[in-house]
Amino acid sequence: MELFSEWMGIAGGGQAMGRFAHYLGGITWIGLLYFFNFIQGSAFGEMGEAARGEALRKITWRTLWWFRWAAALTWVSGIWILAHQEVLSSTTYWQSAAGMGILFGALLGTTMAANVWMVIWPAQQIVIGSSVAVADGGEADPAAPAAAKRAGRASRVNTLFSIPLIFMMMWPSHFGGPNFGTPDSGSRIVLWIVFAVIWIAMELSALGKVGGYDGVLNRITLDKHTDTIKYGFAITVVLYVLFEILG
Repeated sequence: MELFSEWMGIAGGGQAMGRFAHYLGGITWIGLLYFFNFIQGSAFGEMGEAARGEALRKITWRTLWWFRWAAALTWVSGIWILAHQEVLSSTTYWQSAAGMGILFGALLGTTMAANVWMVIWPAQQIVIGSSVAVADGGEADPAAPAAAKRAGRASRVNTLFSIPLIFMMMWPSHFGGPNFGTPDSGSRIVLWIVFAVIWIAMELSALGKVGGYDGVLNRITLDKHTDTIKYGFAITVVLYVLFEILG
C-alpha cells in the first residue's frame, strides 16, 4: 500500500497513523472537556441533590472513562508523531518559531493530561463514590466537597489551556515555520519566560498551591466558564503577538 511504502518522515505511514489517532483522541478529549465545563457544570447547578447524584453515577462516571482514555491516546499519539517526524533530537527545530509553538502546545497538553489522570479522576472517584454511598443508604464522604472543588479547578484550567494549546498545535505547521523562521536567542528567552510564567502560575493556582483554591487568580479566571474562555483567548493573543514582535 502506498501509504505504508515509507514509514518514517513527515510523509510516512507512521506519521499518518499518529496524526489520525491524535486527531481522533484530541477531538474526543477536548469535546468531553467542554461538555463537562460548559454543559454539565451549568446543568448540575440547576439540579437538586438527588438528580445530580443520579447523573454523577450514570452519566459522569461513564463519560470519565472516555475522557481519561481519550486524553491518554492524545498524549501518546502526540509523542508518536514527533518521534516519526524525527525532530525529537533536533535542537535546530526546537529553536525555530514552529518548534517553539509545538513545544508550548506539547507542554500544555502534557499538563492537561496529568491533570486528568492525577487530579480530576482521583477526585471524581471520591465524589462519585460518596454519591453511590448515599444512594445505597449510607453516609456522604466528608472529603467529597473538597474533592469536587479540586476536580473543578483542574478541569477549568484545562479548558483555559486548551485554547492556546489548539492554536499552538495548528499555527506552527501552517504559518509559524514559513513566516517566522528562527527567533534569535534573546527573543527565545523572552518568549519562554512569558510562556512559563503564564503556564506555571495558572497550573499552581488551579492546584491550590498559590492562594488556595479560591485565590484571586482562580476567582478571576476559573470561577465562570465565560471568563475562562476570555482569558484563554487573551493568553493565545499575547503569545502570538510576542511571536510577531520577536520572531
